[in-house]
Amino acid sequence: MINKNYPLPIYFQLKELLREKIAAGEWNPGDMVPSERELSEQYDISRMTARQALHELANEGLLRREQGRGTFVAEPKIEHGLTRLTGFTEDMEARGLKPGAKVVRLELAKAPILALQALQMTPDEDVVLLERLRLAGGEPIALETCYLHFNGVQNLLNEDFENNSLYHVLTEKYHITPTRAEQKIGADLSTHREQTLLKIEEGSPVLRNKRITFNQWERPFEYTESAYRADRYVFHADLTSL
Repeated sequence: MINKNYPLPIYFQLKELLREKIAAGEWNPGDMVPSERELSEQYDISRMTARQALHELANEGLLRREQGRGTFVAEPKIEHGLTRLTGFTEDMEARGLKPGAKVVRLELAKAPILALQALQMTPDEDVVLLERLRLAGGEPIALETCYLHFNGVQNLLNEDFENNSLYHVLTEKYHITPTRAEQKIGADLSTHREQTLLKIEEGSPVLRNKRITFNQWERPFEYTESAYRADRYVFHADLTSL
């Protein structure tokens, strides 16, 4: 229970009480949690205090707030390791999740400056632009924009990337094997377009991932910019001392 004479702030005590309910399985993913009003009445605290506790748990990814509906226990975050080069499809399958994709754009295009530099191209050369909404269990997880450049790259326009893995197609049909990648990850606010496609609220954070992928001949063939839902995805790495 909440002890108002305890030195810890009341909102923090409430937050830890709610966290314990989730950890103990008393509240399961998808369950609606009590409203600010219900919490304030149950624990004899102000609605502002209840609001702060719910807000911080939502920021931590334990809760998700839906405007007009209420607050719900969030699904567990999907973890992606940083020590092995895999595609989204392979990564989801390894975690027992059904991967999916919806192609937003597949076209020949001029590469933006960052893609030109990453792929070591000249401005007059074209890339294949492949933009996909990546799904896990039918839920949108990431918006992924790939710029691809190699001899015969235009043939990718005839491929089915909603039902096939990009890396599998490249390896089996184009004899291009992804061998290593350089990757940068940072937190950012989502754009309006990302909010619409990823079905997240205005102001929601995303994890931005920029990656250059190299083939077996140490040539860059893919530059990718991805926006992952921060409430559903987390990157992790195992670190050891030298």
